[in-house]
Amino acid sequence: MSVTKDGKPFIIAEMSGNHNQSLDRALAIVDAAAEAGVDALKLQTYTADTMTIDKSDGEFFISDQNSLWEGESLYNLYKKAYTPWEWHKPIFDRCREKGIVCFSTPFDATAVDFLEKLGNPIYKIASFENIDIPLIKKIAATGKPIIASTGMASLAELDDLVTTARGNGCQDITLLKCTSSYPASPKGTNLMTIPHLKQLFDCQVGVSDHTLGFGAAVAGIALGATVIEKHFTLSRADGGVDSAFSLEPEEMKLLVRECNTAFEALGKVSYGVTEQEKKSLQFRRSLYVVEDMKAGDVITEKNMRCIRPGLGLAPKYHDMLLGKRVNRDIERGTPVSWNMIEQGGDFT
Repeated sequence: MSVTKDGKPFIIAEMSGNHNQSLDRALAIVDAAAEAGVDALKLQTYTADTMTIDKSDGEFFISDQNSLWEGESLYNLYKKAYTPWEWHKPIFDRCREKGIVCFSTPFDATAVDFLEKLGNPIYKIASFENIDIPLIKKIAATGKPIIASTGMASLAELDDLVTTARGNGCQDITLLKCTSSYPASPKGTNLMTIPHLKQLFDCQVGVSDHTLGFGAAVAGIALGATVIEKHFTLSRADGGVDSAFSLEPEEMKLLVRECNTAFEALGKVSYGVTEQEKKSLQFRRSLYVVEDMKAGDVITEKNMRCIRPGLGLAPKYHDMLLGKRVNRDIERGTPVSWNMIEQGGDFT
């Protein structure tokens, strides 16, 4: 399948660990995402053991006080956040029932093999894995579309990613501008990178948005993004590893609506009267006779004004007509036209 729909925004709801280890909640998230109008729901396929080792000190422990996950070991965090692999099929099936795409982010080769058996249609490469060349090769060899987040990656690293993907069988790659902090600040989001990414790598581009709200996503559409990924939960109040920067159902509905509105509003380079403006032409300003005039009267600032509606001569002729004489009686409220002006005057 192709990721984009004729360039229209492809909106992805990221479930991540917001199921809070409940399959019923996971399925309810699918239902809510479909109701909100998203195009796809994304999972993450890993286990704590495929991500790291069970160690709780040193660099394996999150001690950053600014982190949402401060006080957790990496292993325990991934145990809380992972989606059990036996849940994948019922989640994929529910997405099909609801008419949305389901796909996943694999974090190692075994996850790719597992997802291939499920018929996973798209592969996501997470920011933290965008330098994992062996994994990228494995994913690209499936021939499926790849969506890759660019968080933390240098241009050289992104070139490695794209070159590897294309060289190993991927014909459809989308790069998502991403800031790998949770939540991310709008000031550090740097969405102006989006058109540069598109031009540099000749591919579709989008936003993996970790900011609060959806202003950044809509701005991304204006800059050429065709894919928007946003974390999604039933309720932030219910908690969950990613709930603090996830959208709730009504917010996701607004995101979908506003992203599609932004896309429709882009249009094309256009000047002059559009089809929908034609009826408004009559309300432009134009030149009108505003006092009754007799044949031979001179046009002055007093008896001719630039007013609405727009059925008279254009305002640019105002100065040219001052001092000219009319060739017949004219009633107040008549639009000025060339055939009411005495001939023989100098109109240059």
